[in-house]
Amino acid sequence: MYRFNSYTITQLHDYTVQRLHSSTITQFNDSTINNMKIALAQINVIIGDFEHNTRKMLDYIQRAKSQEADIIVFPELATTGYPPRDFLEFSDFIEKAENAINRLKEASQGIAVVVGTPTVNPVVEGKDLYNSVVFLHDGKEIYRQHKTLLPTYDIFDEARYFEEASAWNIVEFQGKKIALTVCEDLWNLGNENPLYTINPMDEMMKHRPDFIINVSASPFDYNHATERIKILKENVKQYGIPLVYVNHVGAQTDIIFDGGSLAISPNQKVVKELPYFTESLEIVKVDELIKNQTEHQQPKEKIALIHEALVLGIKDYFGKIGFKTAVVGLSGGLDSAVTTVLAVEALGKENVRVLLMPSQFSSDHSIKDAKDLAENLGIRYDIVPIKDIFDSYLKELNPLFEGKPFDVTEENIQARIRGNLLMAISNKFGNILLNTSNKSEMSVGYGTLYGDLAGGISVIADVYKTEVYDLAHYINRDKEIIPLNTIQKPPSAELRPDQKDSDSLPDYDILDPILKHYIEGRKSPKEIIALGYDEALVNRILKLVNRNEFKRYQTAPVLRVSPKAFGMGRRMPIVAKYLE
Repeated sequence: MYRFNSYTITQLHDYTVQRLHSSTITQFNDSTINNMKIALAQINVIIGDFEHNTRKMLDYIQRAKSQEADIIVFPELATTGYPPRDFLEFSDFIEKAENAINRLKEASQGIAVVVGTPTVNPVVEGKDLYNSVVFLHDGKEIYRQHKTLLPTYDIFDEARYFEEASAWNIVEFQGKKIALTVCEDLWNLGNENPLYTINPMDEMMKHRPDFIINVSASPFDYNHATERIKILKENVKQYGIPLVYVNHVGAQTDIIFDGGSLAISPNQKVVKELPYFTESLEIVKVDELIKNQTEHQQPKEKIALIHEALVLGIKDYFGKIGFKTAVVGLSGGLDSAVTTVLAVEALGKENVRVLLMPSQFSSDHSIKDAKDLAENLGIRYDIVPIKDIFDSYLKELNPLFEGKPFDVTEENIQARIRGNLLMAISNKFGNILLNTSNKSEMSVGYGTLYGDLAGGISVIADVYKTEVYDLAHYINRDKEIIPLNTIQKPPSAELRPDQKDSDSLPDYDILDPILKHYIEGRKSPKEIIALGYDEALVNRILKLVNRNEFKRYQTAPVLRVSPKAFGMGRRMPIVAKYLE
């Protein structure tokens, strides 16, 4: 791994400050300010786009100044975007982050800027970088606090890049003592199975801070907002001081950040909760925060959150790559219908087109349902029958297949014909193909590589089939957008006569709970069977999950909305014999 060899005077000075555990940080104003105003800047950044990210923060600083804020707080690693992953191994990448901090210093005249950024570790031993939060004011970097607790689970891999903090202090500003923390540093409160051996806030409390600022990169899943508030309230309860917490918003490929930044009073009331899935700047007065007795929380309904997360995930995937238009294979089934609606919400109807590709096995009502949906949405649709193409495949393969019965081979040929047609539209017109596979299918391998598993992004592959039904009903909550027949008919791939999913799989209301217990719950077959599920069925389903890991390795990134999604957060070997 690389080693940085040049350090600024500021970095060396700050490193010295970090080593002096009991040092006194410069105090700017001895008189207590009773109306300190903190601006919570919940922003959507782009990984590695330093100019975009810096300009956005400079704009927010000006907005905060216009509202007479004393401090503005940005999220964790706001200069780089989160997670930057192996970009952190490029010295040029780190230099650009330093340049961003220098520009933010210049803008800190008359306002303190608190921002997350990677910083260089000048000590030879250990990792080359820290994950830091820096405190800027009047053109200077006053203090930096490094992150102590480096998560290495699920989607997180911070110990790969960062050295953990070894010193903890506070910064004094306008008569207030402030504890600066970074995300995970508030997630180790001595529970029954703590992940870490230290709690940095315990160390900072020795300096008797007045309140906590936490800069965070806390990704979305449908349970996480509630869990996050619970953890932060536990911190406030334990330490008896208010908390200001600022999170990212926006999608970074598969990972979605929901925002929901918070201000919590010492009596554990959520005084302010910023919107979900949108950028926001909100002002909190510290003394009012201390006195507040009223709870202000937003609704956290699971399907509504998933819906908004997926829309944002599509929108940012396209916007941050620089694409505008999408193509979807619309079959008349539920999965492609829900995916298409989400795409239209994210990109606009003028930027979504669909291809209907009926075969001799497609039912008339499926074709009608697909047309009705396209017309309800006002999007372009084209019909390209695949029967003649399929027949030509069979004709050419007949000498090789002679005497062999119709089986999954012929089914997969149809799926791959459709995949080729969709990719032809994608290539010719510059559209991104959206994958429409759901999590139930993705789990057990009910998808065809280079066919219906093709696509640039897997939109609903972290949404079980039963949840896809819930999403459809949510989409139709005000009026019928998805035809009712699409929702009500038995699910089928329609790759052979009268085919139904239930021919080879249990009903989804049985299958999905088994999958959840195994994938999200990490339960063994024995534990799942003990819950009342059929032993043979459980063993069959879990074997299907493990045997089809090779397919998941080759599919598009999956928008993460659950606590355990396929991809970075679930790393399984392809060649293995567990449960075989």
